[in-house]
Amino acid sequence: MARAVLFLPHPGGRPRRTVSRLGLLAAAACLAALAAACGTSTASSAPQYELLTRSVPGLGTIITDGHGLTLYMYTPDNRGPSVCSGFCAQQWPPLVLPRGVASPLAGKGVRAALVGTARRAGGQLQVTYDGWPLYLWIGDTAPGQATGQADDMGLWYVMSASGAVDRGTVR
Repeated sequence: MARAVLFLPHPGGRPRRTVSRLGLLAAAACLAALAAACGTSTASSAPQYELLTRSVPGLGTIITDGHGLTLYMYTPDNRGPSVCSGFCAQQWPPLVLPRGVASPLAGKGVRAALVGTARRAGGQLQVTYDGWPLYLWIGDTAPGQATGQADDMGLWYVMSASGAVDRGTVR
């Protein structure tokens, strides 16, 4: 195979390294494969405010955000406006719509009739499912985790795709 030589500038004026064409082609192929892999995940390419479904062992089919992170309800909200603010909202960030977006999206498996919003005390629109304001949990760092299930003395639960509060346990 022919070898292309690339001379890189050196502060002293002398060339310091050569790179083969094969090495450049291998690097380009790796970058192309990485870019293609990033584009194949529907969850990561969806906006965060799109509700999706995911099956979690022990919990069944639950609601997630557009990035695949588990969404929770807070029992004191009682299908009304959110009562989680301050430190609570730092630990359990509400799923809110970005400025300029009027309504959340319902992805495959999500019952669109159950998707809505509720206004938070600060004016932001929080995404709801069957009337329950939805939250993320800072302990969940990857899609498929549900480490907040039944947390804080049983006040936090995942939402079933049917709209029911899922009181199951994670296996």
